[in-house]
Parts: sequence; C-alpha cells; structure tokens
Amino acid sequence: MVMAIVLHGFGGPEELRWESIDLPAPAPGEVQLRHGAVGMNLMEVGLRVGGYPGPELPFVPGVEGAGVVVALGDGVDDLKVGDRVGYAAVPVGSYCEVRNFPADRTFPLPEHIDDRTAAACMVKGMTAEYMLKRCYAVKPGDKVLIHAAAGATGMMCVQLARHLGAEVFGTVSSKAKADYIKSLGCDHAIVYTETNFADEVLELTNGDGVNVVYDSIGQTTFNDSLRCLHYLGSMCLFGIASGPPEPLELMGLDLLTSQQFVRPSLYAHTRERQDLLAIAAQTFDYVREGVIKVDISQTFVLKDAADAHRAVESRKTTGSLVLLP
Repeated sequence: MVMAIVLHGFGGPEELRWESIDLPAPAPGEVQLRHGAVGMNLMEVGLRVGGYPGPELPFVPGVEGAGVVVALGDGVDDLKVGDRVGYAAVPVGSYCEVRNFPADRTFPLPEHIDDRTAAACMVKGMTAEYMLKRCYAVKPGDKVLIHAAAGATGMMCVQLARHLGAEVFGTVSSKAKADYIKSLGCDHAIVYTETNFADEVLELTNGDGVNVVYDSIGQTTFNDSLRCLHYLGSMCLFGIASGPPEPLELMGLDLLTSQQFVRPSLYAHTRERQDLLAIAAQTFDYVREGVIKVDISQTFVLKDAADAHRAVESRKTTGSLVLLP
C-alpha cells in the first residue's frame, strides 16, 4: 500500500483526497519509481474539473515526476535499481509516493538536476523547447508574444525566446508580475488588466503585429491574439486556462492573411523515444547553462495538493510549484 492523491469526482480542489492505494509489481516493460518530487501543472487542474480527457474515475492525477528506480519489470534491461529518472508524459498518475511507469517513457536525470528542479522544469521547460524550436522556430529579430508570461511555462518561454534573439512581448495580470518578467529578459511587459494587449502590441510594432503567439489562456485571449498576429504569423494554442475559444472558420478569414494555426502537444513531440531524450537533454542543458533559470516559488507536501491547486487558480503565483511526497 502506498499513499496517493485520488480524484473520485470532478470539481473543486476538495475532490483531491489523500488515501492509500494498492500498487502491484511493475508489469513487463515498466519500472517502479519512488518519487522525490512531483510537478504541478495547469493540466492537472483541467483533469480535476473534467476539462481534459483522463482515465475513468477514480484515478490518481499528475503527469510529471522525478525519483529513483526501486524495481524493474520483465524486459527492462537499460535501467537498474537506483537509477535517477524523470518523466513528463501520460499515463497520468504522478500524485503518489511510488508508482509504476513505462520504462521507455523515462529519461535520465543528470547530476546537476536535483529532483525538485526536475519536477519544476520538465513539462514546462520541455514545452518551451519544442514550441519555440519545433512548432515555430524562433529566429533572431522575431517578435514573440507569450501569454501568462509570469507562470511556470510562460517564464521559461520568455527566457528561451530571449536566448534565441527574439523581441519578447509578455502579458501578465499585475505590475509586480510585469517587473518579474522584465527581470527575465522580457522587452515589453503588458499588464492586460490595465490595457488591451492587442492594441499595445500593434502600437509597439507599428501595426505589423508579432510573428508568433504562444497562448495558454484560450477563450479570453484568442481573438485579440489573432488581431495582433502578423499576416504570415503563427498561432500556437497550447492551453485553455479560460476555456476553449470559439470554433474558427478558417475559410472565412481575411484572404489578405495566410496565418498558421497549431495546437501543440508535448506528448506528440516526444512520442518517438529519440525526440523525448533529445528534448529532455536540451532542457537540462539550458538549466545548466543558465539559459533557463528555474524559479520554484512554492513547495507543498503532496497530501496538501488541494492547496497547491488553490494557489495556482488564484493566479497570484509566479514560477513553478512542486509537490513533495
């Protein structure tokens, strides 16, 4: 028996219950991991409220963890007990002390990355890596708009965009958060509660708009994001914190534009093992080199995961939240 957070019904943070679960021996192709730290992501909020597809209830949420291998299933010959590994993928179930996970979906944790740092940067940093270099390859001089720029993923996107030579526009909800993202290298910190961000972007770009928008908000930002997007720009919608936007009638768009739209997915971009290993290794290299500075703003004991969800939903947090078993 191990302890875990179990979701029995969709709803508020109170639905996250700390209880014991049965854990069988790892199946063929699996490893059993004892978590040292677990990442907290907006996706888990979506799973909790039923906004994202997940397993049948009841289930253990969570998509990111770092720890040590404590047992091997049959056929696993490239890992050994005692190896430190991380993962940032489905199947969900990281909100627990110990779990089984497919061995070929793990990746090694280098010595310079401790468990807490790994849990704070795997999903977020790897998302920044594939979005800014694979979905739309950011080039020096590009104008990049990043929504929720002070959040865990947003702040990593800001840093990487700056490293790649972009002119960075970021939206935040407060002056304090604006100061924070400026310290990370954001050129234009826009407080969306004080001004319309699209108007601000268009004014700053002399009406040209930005080359790419990375949008994790969705419904409340999507239309204005399109309004300030260059006529040959790319729209990357990787989250729907405010809900999904209205369906887009692509053939009804202005024929003077030829914009590209993508719904990025970390799981698609890491489906092939070589891509998983490459994206994880590059992310950890960025942390080692100081390109991405990991900011763990708060840690919570795993049994208090509901409090972590409340903190994220308050929109008062910056950086990453980490759960400790």
